[in-house]
Amino acid sequence: MSRIKETFANGKAFIPFITCGDPDLETTESSVRAAVENGADLIELGIPFSDPTAEGPVIQGANIRALKGGVTTDKIFELVRRLRRDVRVPMVFMTYANVVFSYGSERFMAACRDIGIDGLILPDVPFEEKEEFLPLCRRYGIDLISLIAPTSENRIARIAREAEGFLYIVSSLGVTGVRSEITTDLKAMVEVVRQNTDIPCAIGFGISTREQAGKMAAYADGVIVGSAIIRILEQYGREAPEHIGEYVRKMKEALRQCIG
Repeated sequence: MSRIKETFANGKAFIPFITCGDPDLETTESSVRAAVENGADLIELGIPFSDPTAEGPVIQGANIRALKGGVTTDKIFELVRRLRRDVRVPMVFMTYANVVFSYGSERFMAACRDIGIDGLILPDVPFEEKEEFLPLCRRYGIDLISLIAPTSENRIARIAREAEGFLYIVSSLGVTGVRSEITTDLKAMVEVVRQNTDIPCAIGFGISTREQAGKMAAYADGVIVGSAIIRILEQYGREAPEHIGEYVRKMKEALRQCIG
């Protein structure tokens, strides 16, 4: 059993997203540790990109701040290497195809394996074009994590059948960002997934409150929160890790109370 699948076997998973280097890599490192210490089951690390097409204003701002601060892919690899000295939960990268291409796809995957990255999310790579990366991911033991969106419709079953690691279910149309209400029929989407795979699924995009997390976890195996955490980093800067830890603790408590 992969480390990712094993994580989801332990109950509803809480997955925080953190943009590496916002405001600096030291704060990122402390934020990851605070999240894990307070119950985070898997960490999604964003490698900044100058044109993050899937992101709303909050995470776009984090990308800009990180890049202005001089973060690089190599520096992020070193960050993960430090974290892996004691952080045992799975970690996945979320970035864009151009970041991987510009680094060198095979060199990138080999580095991910060497530092202990478990999976890769590339939101600008359509399912039909995943063969550009999938063979290399498999060669180096990296799960290429597929996304399912409300517009996937007739493609959901096929994507689910070929999924690895976990399935990332996008809750709403548009880009990332906090939403006051999520109206997509996620239950129906998850039912199609369940009919086609036993790979766990997590819902992301727009989740920020305990109530939303509990509602989403009633359908899915976990929830992903990004913009709400980036807002904490934006507000508190280098003092953010303590606040992130408290936020993660409360969200994880909500998931523990969920029976689904």
